[in-house]
Amino acid sequence: MSVLIVIPARYASSRYPAKPLAELRGATGEARSLIRRSWDAACAVKGVDRVVVATDDDRIKDAAEAFGAEVVMTSEACANGTERCAEAFDALGGGFDIVVNLQGDAPLTPAWFVEDLVEGLRKDTMAEVATPVLRCDGRALNGFLEDRRDGRVGGTTAVFTTDRHALYFSKEVIPFTSDTYSDDDATPVFHHVGVYAYRPSALGAYPRWAVGPLEQLEGLEQLRFMEHGRQVLCVEVEARGRQFWELNNPEDVPRLEAMMAEMGVA
Repeated sequence: MSVLIVIPARYASSRYPAKPLAELRGATGEARSLIRRSWDAACAVKGVDRVVVATDDDRIKDAAEAFGAEVVMTSEACANGTERCAEAFDALGGGFDIVVNLQGDAPLTPAWFVEDLVEGLRKDTMAEVATPVLRCDGRALNGFLEDRRDGRVGGTTAVFTTDRHALYFSKEVIPFTSDTYSDDDATPVFHHVGVYAYRPSALGAYPRWAVGPLEQLEGLEQLRFMEHGRQVLCVEVEARGRQFWELNNPEDVPRLEAMMAEMGVA
């Protein structure tokens, strides 16, 4: 099955304008833009036929093409990354069996997260969309809870059935637990990793559906699939010693840089 990775990137963001061009310093001290680090992460994935950046901004286009990325220009009207992926897929003329949305704010996404995701969608014929989930250790969970106490939106969490089909995603920490956890403890909370794999039929239908109340309230694009009755598969992935965090707010830059330094990510 042929696989396309699309990296949606927009310049205008209410929480963090110009985020794709923000620079992150790795363990060697070298600064690379967020879009460059996202491109590098996509190119490290095995079994992928093509990688493109999808944007509506010439500044991102110029920056991406400067380091050798293929760029597809998309409309400013795209409401989220899934709509931008759908438009990019159409612009390329289709022709792929699985489309991966590797969002441009998750540069620490390990290659095996995407590889496991694609394999999960291949195996589960009932699912039309797949997304990775990572069991939080105490360190990650306590970080989520600290963000919420301070009024920041941190990571997204997920709950799902025994066959791993999603029940809900939220920017609140779910499920509730009154227990306390040390940094290395396993917890019952799963961090939703912002990567998606779609079957073309579901991706093509998505922009035509109305935005439902849950998507509007949470600001989570994947809820549109669920509100329209589509199965979303949660694929559990293993950290293998890697830390993971999205760049959601300017305050996340030092956190990500500290993680890269600790893990030796250049």
